[in-house]
Amino acid sequence: MSTQAVEPHNDANRVKIFDTTLRDGEQSPGITLNTREKLEIAHQLRRLGVDIIEAGFPITSPGDFEAVRAISQEVPDVVIAALARANEKDVTIAGEAVRESAQGRIHTFIATSDIHLEYKLRMTRDRVLEAAANAVRLARTIVDDVEFSCEDATRSDPAYVAEVVGAAIAEGATTINLPDTVGYTMPNEFQRFLLEIYERCPELRNVTLSLHCHNDLGLAVANSLAGIEVGARQIEGCVNGIGERAGNASVEEIAMILRTRAADLGGLWCGIETTEITRASRLVSRLTGYAIQPNKAIVGRNAFAHEAGIHQHGVLSNPLTYEIMDAQSVGLAHNEIVLGKHSGRHALDHALQELGYELDRDELNAAFARFKDIADLKGRLSGVDLEALVNDELRVESGSSFLLDSLSVATRTDAAPEATVVVADPDGAHHTGSGTGDGPVNALMHAIDDAIGSSGVLLEYQVSAVTGGTDALGEARVVCEIGGRSYAGQGVSTDVLEATAVAYLRAIDASRRAGHGERVMAGGV
Repeated sequence: MSTQAVEPHNDANRVKIFDTTLRDGEQSPGITLNTREKLEIAHQLRRLGVDIIEAGFPITSPGDFEAVRAISQEVPDVVIAALARANEKDVTIAGEAVRESAQGRIHTFIATSDIHLEYKLRMTRDRVLEAAANAVRLARTIVDDVEFSCEDATRSDPAYVAEVVGAAIAEGATTINLPDTVGYTMPNEFQRFLLEIYERCPELRNVTLSLHCHNDLGLAVANSLAGIEVGARQIEGCVNGIGERAGNASVEEIAMILRTRAADLGGLWCGIETTEITRASRLVSRLTGYAIQPNKAIVGRNAFAHEAGIHQHGVLSNPLTYEIMDAQSVGLAHNEIVLGKHSGRHALDHALQELGYELDRDELNAAFARFKDIADLKGRLSGVDLEALVNDELRVESGSSFLLDSLSVATRTDAAPEATVVVADPDGAHHTGSGTGDGPVNALMHAIDDAIGSSGVLLEYQVSAVTGGTDALGEARVVCEIGGRSYAGQGVSTDVLEATAVAYLRAIDASRRAGHGERVMAGGV
């Protein structure tokens, strides 16, 4: 068994990585990213080396449109894609969103399975074929790079898929995506399906075949690999494997399989800078609030941990006894950045630049003020602490956020906890509220509701330590039902109750932002 990567030489064997963390990933329940958060993730995806960033679904809301446009303006050297249904309005708005990108792509889609045609689209096969051709034709008048997807392709009639794909290619599609939208396909039948499409539509070999696999049966990565073995050269996925339902193919798993097993995959390779994987994973986890399971491949905290004595002895003697990958290859090298309460603004700026952050003057001032407050309490901050603090600051949208001014929580074993808070609204006015509950978190939420007139029901609550030690920063995540929909919020503090209050306020912010513009729930591939 080979565990060594093969130096890539053949461009025909390059597998493009299409990252949809900011589109399909953000469609996960409870995830609401603001434009600054999306930009930070997009910049990290560029550093990670993905080939295409699907920045969003512009038609769904004004916020999505603005985020895609901002990423198109500010993130260079990578293709920026916008998703659009196969209709004139969607395609036109997607084109406008990516207009300022040097490498803009319109990704348009329509379902091809009979079950989707009958129950969702209520369209005939002929009408779907016409809509697909029209959408690609229009997209090509706006951009040179057009991707077309047959939603639910793997549950569609292969002969019909081949007909639709042929029409899309004839109209100028440069990439064809055949997704396993519901994650039902097995690797061997997926290969048979793709080979049949190639046979029925030989023109497919003249464009890039892409795969977008969902993980409902835990086969997203396996199906993606099966597809590239028979000719696909673009894989679509998300950092940490997030996404609708059970998620998408995990970008980091695909990248490390290609790196670790290149010799056994015929020299297939991708351009991912694997040392950026861990940072990308942590950034996405913190900003989305989706914790990484400890045993998650590549990025879980146990991925390179060894508990059993016999394993520890083997690894100390020779890491290859139990490690098929070097921890440093995914960016887990020990971070030597440590700052203390006497560190100055210049030292902080230098440390943040080493971590990949480029802050303007106002952002640096805000980060430095937060750093000094935490350093006075904690003493020393590591690079991971700094990442958590800066990412936490990204969640504050100027002029639109509720801010926690102060809180007081009293608990006794023989009485209900009581909480009092002072909250500043987006206009700068301060509001005091108090509440009781069956626990301190419940009391805090009631106090915040009393202060600002909100009403949320806690669905999920998680608290974790950013780093080890008794003085670790606490990170809180809440998912709340507000107005019939779920919203997530995260907060970081040395006090977990303060972090919890901030997290709840951010969930409220997310719900109010969503109320400012109706979001079209349009689905996706």
